[in-house]
Amino acid sequence: MASRKTKKKEGGAKRAQRASSNVFSMFEQTQIQEFKEAFTLIDQNRDGFIDKEDLKDTYASLGKLNVKDNELEDMLKEASGPINFTMFLNLFGEKLHGTDPEDTILNAFKMFDPDAKGFIHKDELQYVLMTQADKFSAEEVKQMFQSSNIDAAGNLDYKSLCYIITHGEEQEE
Repeated sequence: MASRKTKKKEGGAKRAQRASSNVFSMFEQTQIQEFKEAFTLIDQNRDGFIDKEDLKDTYASLGKLNVKDNELEDMLKEASGPINFTMFLNLFGEKLHGTDPEDTILNAFKMFDPDAKGFIHKDELQYVLMTQADKFSAEEVKQMFQSSNIDAAGNLDYKSLCYIITHGEEQEE
């Protein structure tokens, strides 16, 4: 029984290592060093984690003394757990690379595909993109369509587009 638990722990460690190694591959070594310096500056109590008090102290050191607790809590909520250095890198990786995770983008497209066919008609998508929220220009829609798989009937394969948005190239099949 003990050997089974040991194997389970080893497998978990490998998964955690794999997940964290991905974030380190997103940056060059010099960038990682700069992030480490920034993390160390923010981690005022040097416990290896950034918490609300660390953020409050950092703001105070920058001369901003009236930061509301709910603002600090909102910042901390952006992370999926305690903010150690790896989580810190993950947060910056998402912000700097400017895209949401693939499943988030996919779920947004699925809202326009109630029958789960895997595609949206390009005219419907163009209308939504040009009239809602952060409105796209006609040129931006045209650029998006150029890198999208659209069939003869005008249906856009949004799963393929999600892959392109998050990975930067078309998926090989």
